[in-house]
Amino acid sequence: MDAMEALNIAVLTVSDTRTEDTDRSGQSLVQRLTEAGHRLADKRIVPDDVYQIRAVVAQWIADPGVQVVLTTGGTGFTGRDSTPEAISVLLDKRIEGFGERFRQLSGDEIGSSTIQSRALGGFANATVVFCLPGSTGACRTGWDGILAEQLDSRHKPCNFANLVIPGRGQHG
Repeated sequence: MDAMEALNIAVLTVSDTRTEDTDRSGQSLVQRLTEAGHRLADKRIVPDDVYQIRAVVAQWIADPGVQVVLTTGGTGFTGRDSTPEAISVLLDKRIEGFGERFRQLSGDEIGSSTIQSRALGGFANATVVFCLPGSTGACRTGWDGILAEQLDSRHKPCNFANLVIPGRGQHG
């Protein structure tokens, strides 16, 4: 089997209260992606503000050195939750199956409360973007149940890694 190709992954935590010391969800994603053999391209924390979220993610989407963007937080229904609104306008294509599969897996853990998740995935400028809820458990579910395989260039029959690796998939 071929070796897995490491991807450059940026992690954004969306929170009005978390700091680097208290950002367990972002730290969990960083740990999982590096243990899987990927590279951390950047990590930031921004308040739950549409324009601050959008500015950071747009910068990463425009950066050819970032192949994947993972966000955690801001996907619920409270007044401040605005990650899907911030990100969806940046996407060229949505990955409908990501949110569907995430809620299916999450339902086994939290029951009907999973319907409040607005987990989102999509492509923008040859970058794949995934928006996860802010809990550490949700990040674990998303990474372990979907992203670990889909960001592994060896996963068959298809994966998102091969779409963002130059020369392998669709770019631009």
